Amino acid sequence: MYFQRYYDERLAQASYLIGCQATNTAIVIDPARDVTPYLATALAEGFAIVAVTETHIHADFVSGLRELQAAAGARAYLSGCGPAEWQYGFRMAPNTAVLADGDQITIGNIVVTAVHTPGHTPEHLSFLVTDGAATIEPIGIVTGDFVFVGDVGRPDLLEKAAHVVHAAEPAARQLWHSLNWFRNLPDHLQVWPGHGAGSACGKGLGAMPQSTVGYEKRVNWALGALTEQEFVGQVLEGQPEPPAYFGRMKQVNRDGPVVLGRQEPLRWLPGATLFQALNDGLVADGRPTAQFAIRQIPGTLNIPFGKSFPSYAGSLLPYDRDLYFILPDPSASAIDLLAKALRSVGLDRVAGVFGLDGFDAWTASGKAFGLTVQLATDELQKHPGGRRVIDVRNRSEWDAGHLAGATLIPLPQLMERLGEIPLGTNIVVHCQGGGRSSIAASVLKRAGHAQVANLSGGFAAWVAGGGPIER
Repeated sequence: MYFQRYYDERLAQASYLIGCQATNTAIVIDPARDVTPYLATALAEGFAIVAVTETHIHADFVSGLRELQAAAGARAYLSGCGPAEWQYGFRMAPNTAVLADGDQITIGNIVVTAVHTPGHTPEHLSFLVTDGAATIEPIGIVTGDFVFVGDVGRPDLLEKAAHVVHAAEPAARQLWHSLNWFRNLPDHLQVWPGHGAGSACGKGLGAMPQSTVGYEKRVNWALGALTEQEFVGQVLEGQPEPPAYFGRMKQVNRDGPVVLGRQEPLRWLPGATLFQALNDGLVADGRPTAQFAIRQIPGTLNIPFGKSFPSYAGSLLPYDRDLYFILPDPSASAIDLLAKALRSVGLDRVAGVFGLDGFDAWTASGKAFGLTVQLATDELQKHPGGRRVIDVRNRSEWDAGHLAGATLIPLPQLMERLGEIPLGTNIVVHCQGGGRSSIAASVLKRAGHAQVANLSGGFAAWVAGGGPIER
């Protein structure tokens, strides 16, 4: 058996290619939208990718299942479990099969058995993998968003992201029963999860790439000596706010993502055309928040091109407008990473990319740069009157302590809740350390708020300076 794991650091998302070396055939599970790595592996190892499947309808990225099916000519296998409203809209498409609990996919000597493990989502499958050339017993299980290293998939996404009313508690109870099945698996079975540390699909995921059933029984809190009611309470408590784009991804992946095929590289644009781009679409600045804060082109949105970029981009950028980006790194590899990150969350309308010569053109035109006002914590303590404090941290951070009189609007929700903040308001925005709030300040300024300050050092600096907090 051939086994290859792929990992997207920005999405903390894992996918797997499993091949039979006797027949030179392979299956890919939970593919990302950029399918070039799977095709490259298949070419290098001499495999034909004959099957592609996924554990569930994903919320955090655009599935690459249809993309890989088209590129490799593979047969697609979809979950047929769960209620009618969460059945795949393209399940009747050519070269596509629907899986029930216990169904098997045979790839040469490899047998992949689908097991219905609902809880994170109602249609969720896990896949037991057996290397038939060596044994009739499974070697491992691809758990998707069911069991992670040290944690389990959150059962509240349908309610919070897809807005299915009162779905969280019943899903948590389903997850409990799925875990009871997991407890009975052999301890030696390897566990290959769909996400690692940093994913918003759980609240405490470990960074190890894989585990075993036995290890998870010993250390995973969800497999401890809990009653069903205790588990339901704990699994729903403290879950982070899902990024705003999660609901859109659920619909896109359920109905069937657009197959992109071969894509042309993004276009580098001359700096002089930046003025037109500001009129035609939205310009996002990918520089770090500290650089953006001291020198920015008015009207641009700051989304640092770092590890959390896809999550911020999916939550804060529009899907129905042309998008332009400013990148400090003019290399071909940087622009390729940008394109992949944007397409991974379905942002396909990218009209072009600017380098730092856009700033030169702005200077040459005689136009002034903007900046983000930084407000010291002691200044806010001395003169709090007339300022509306917006806290853009997560609910769990807020519950642990917050500024008196502040309003909680987590950053992933800011764009859709702008209407709650009247124009003309004197705003102070803060997060834990100042990074997320700097992004939020750019959102507020672009929305027309003229008086926006970022609390320097964030909540951590406020506490360190002796500022009062509420719980």
